[in-house]
Amino acid sequence: MVEPHGGVLVNKVNDEYWVDEKNMSVELDAMALSDLELIAIGAYSPLEGYMEKGDYLSVVEKMRLGNGLVWSIPIALPISVKEAQRIKPGDTINLEREGTIYGIMEVTDKYVPDKRKEARLVYRTEDIGHPGVKKLFDRGEVYLGGPITMVKRPANQYQEQNRGPKETRELFQQRGWKTIVGFQTRNPVHRAHEYIQKCALEQVDSLFLHPLVGETKADDVPGDIRMKSYKALLEKYYPKDRVLLSVFPAAMRYAGPREAIFHAIIRKNYGCTHFIVGRDHAGVGNYYGTYDAQKIFANFTKDEIGIQTLFFENSFYCEVCGNMASVKTCPHDKKHHIALSGTKVRAMLQKGEAPPPEFSRPEVAAILIEGMRMQQASLQEMVAKNE
Repeated sequence: MVEPHGGVLVNKVNDEYWVDEKNMSVELDAMALSDLELIAIGAYSPLEGYMEKGDYLSVVEKMRLGNGLVWSIPIALPISVKEAQRIKPGDTINLEREGTIYGIMEVTDKYVPDKRKEARLVYRTEDIGHPGVKKLFDRGEVYLGGPITMVKRPANQYQEQNRGPKETRELFQQRGWKTIVGFQTRNPVHRAHEYIQKCALEQVDSLFLHPLVGETKADDVPGDIRMKSYKALLEKYYPKDRVLLSVFPAAMRYAGPREAIFHAIIRKNYGCTHFIVGRDHAGVGNYYGTYDAQKIFANFTKDEIGIQTLFFENSFYCEVCGNMASVKTCPHDKKHHIALSGTKVRAMLQKGEAPPPEFSRPEVAAILIEGMRMQQASLQEMVAKNE
């Protein structure tokens, strides 16, 4: 089986750890809590905690940890200036959210980052219209670094599918899968996704469908609705003995090319040997070129990344060909291609309109329409209560 990044699968979960409630506490936001869990279960191997300044700067500037290992996204713990005044290196602090302590941290570093530099190099823009950049500037002004221990894993509605890297690796071995392709998504799977997944399945033993269910943009389809659609799709259109569906409890950063590297390394930690990188992976708006997320891998050798990447062109349904295709296989004019933007699809679903079957399976569309209807009804009810 493929080795974890750095050679060792980290485990920093200890639910028997005695927590001193007299320790100072830091309130985690949703992203920091996701990062805490993913560090602890080994998804972020070789990280054993939030980054100290040396690793942080090396990642921002060079896409490598201080020891030279490839790593593309900085993972530090932001806190406010007020909180920073009472915390110093050498302290042990409790990490909590909404009254629950989820972990402890041995603070080994405290530093003030240059967030504009981080935005320029990681997100390629300082524009706060970019959701990842806005999040960066909204978070605490001071960063903490140091090793963590998770004492309680966050509960979520996906417990049955919330498998850590240790569990997925064991399942892959039990099923005799030697080659596994990972697919990252924050959207419902449409026909173009299905097409490239099945093209990949022609080359490997199995597909690891690994949707991100942590914090996303407000207009992204909620995770619970997406999970229903994934299950309906897998039930009818995929070989059951060659696919595993698990959730990825991470927050979305929308860092485009850098996040593609990040997602590939993480799937290697989960046990994948291959990883799909399609059009505008982890992108948002027009901040990145269509295939920038594929081109960035040219900066590293295959051995440095440690997972085989599968690059795919933009796919669509061609009315003349009568099937799914890409510019590599279809000779016909674009006027015959059915491909809708995520924005247009969301607008259709909100109106209760099903996208054409050439774009989305009818079973998936029905679940998404009903889910969006229930979401809108819930929002209207909340607004009414607050009036």
